[in-house]
Amino acid sequence: MAAPLRPQFEERSFFKFHKTPLYLKASIVMSFGGLFNGLDTGIIGPVTDIDFFKQDIATTSAILHGLIVSSVLLPSAIISIFAGSLADAVGRPRAVTIGYCISSLGAAIEAGSVHVAMFIVGRIIIGIGIGLYLSTVVVYICELAPPAKRGVLSTMVQLFAAIGILTGYFISYGTVYISSSLSWRLPLAIQSFIGFLFAGACVFLPQSPRWLTLCGRHDESRLLWVRLGVSLDGEGAEVNDEVNSDHRKDPESKLDRPPSVPPVVVEQPPELTQFEDSTTLLSHSIIRAFRKDVRSRTALAIYYLGMQQLCGIDSVLYYAPIIFRQAGITSQKASFIASGVTAIVIVAVTIPATLKADSWSRRMQTILGGCLISGCLFLIGILYACGAVHHHSGAARWVVIVTIYVYVISFCITWGINYKSYPSEIQPPATRATATSLAQSANWGVNFFIVLVVPVFFASSDSGPYFLFGGITILNTAILFFIMPETRGRTLEDIHADFSHIIPHARFGRRRIDNGHGI
Repeated sequence: MAAPLRPQFEERSFFKFHKTPLYLKASIVMSFGGLFNGLDTGIIGPVTDIDFFKQDIATTSAILHGLIVSSVLLPSAIISIFAGSLADAVGRPRAVTIGYCISSLGAAIEAGSVHVAMFIVGRIIIGIGIGLYLSTVVVYICELAPPAKRGVLSTMVQLFAAIGILTGYFISYGTVYISSSLSWRLPLAIQSFIGFLFAGACVFLPQSPRWLTLCGRHDESRLLWVRLGVSLDGEGAEVNDEVNSDHRKDPESKLDRPPSVPPVVVEQPPELTQFEDSTTLLSHSIIRAFRKDVRSRTALAIYYLGMQQLCGIDSVLYYAPIIFRQAGITSQKASFIASGVTAIVIVAVTIPATLKADSWSRRMQTILGGCLISGCLFLIGILYACGAVHHHSGAARWVVIVTIYVYVISFCITWGINYKSYPSEIQPPATRATATSLAQSANWGVNFFIVLVVPVFFASSDSGPYFLFGGITILNTAILFFIMPETRGRTLEDIHADFSHIIPHARFGRRRIDNGHGI
């Protein structure tokens, strides 16, 4: 007897290995977006500290150094505002592919730069691409993953970012021995090549079934849930029922069918064909994100991701060689090695933290992490303020170095894990992409300011930056203690249904609030 034919949509699957569910394979491939972003973070700090880069591009002042490094962040912050609308219009994977291609082009321009202006243009183009794809990566994974796996899968983005930072540091350390401009051009060329590879892989990813449902393509959505390996009796049915209910509440939503969404075929993505369509869709998406029934969630996501950067973590990641030289590791190669050790530590602790992401409370991770991070920052600041740190002798410099590692570990196992998934988890389907993009925009906007001024700040004060970041971190932790609801282990639809009815109690519980709005 002939074997039954498989549905046609399964034959086109790019993923044919073992029996792993397609949602898991797609989430892993999409998580490589974190790797590219980590590569940029890991490469740019060491590269701008290489002697041949200083000769060719000229970074003689702290202000110029800060401008070069941070120039990727402001474009990311601005473009991220549009990323949600793009993802709603063309679908999550295609939006990510576009972002990858733009970022890879920017890295290629960096690698071929002949003066500082050209290098900054390359950084800006990288920022535009990252702004388009990074928030969409997390949205896509959250929309695919079952509740029991969502925390682990969405935090894989952070794991791959950590691997990217490690790879970037050691690529740069390996090329520092090259006695030519290739010492700084080669890491950037490798980054560009990897980005184009990732763009090619994303072409084969399936659309998000939630996005299909939002576009009114319910039959395709149900078929895709089956293809992904998610039972229609569980997550898939809940998603379709919830989105249908949401649209009944807001029948005029453009997300029912964006202006140029084709009516049937999955393989033909909807595209914006007119400037008026794109601006209308963008304004409508942003207005939806601040409607009365969802604006508290949008505001919480923006605050959560914005304050995450105010602990100063990227000042360590971008300027690790400078920070370790300040602590007493004076040679360039030794500071590069110390920076590489930082990256190894990040990867080593991020792996178990990712695997255990759904094992403990999102709130507990955030609050405990804030206390640990601020404690480390205050300790380092006190040691510098007391004049105990000497470059060539004394135990205090080693205490500072060890505390920097403890600070990085504390961030990676708490805030570094949470901030990738939480802002997306708390959003309803119709505003998830837009609200998450706005939150990511706030993250990059704050980060731009920090990365821009940190070189100047460190040049004028050894202790000041640590006291500033520590004070802001403990304040933000106290605020989140009162306003952050729990999401661990709950379906996105359950969070959508009762988010406005519960807020956390002071002892990590829940309590009702009046009027059904707010946090």
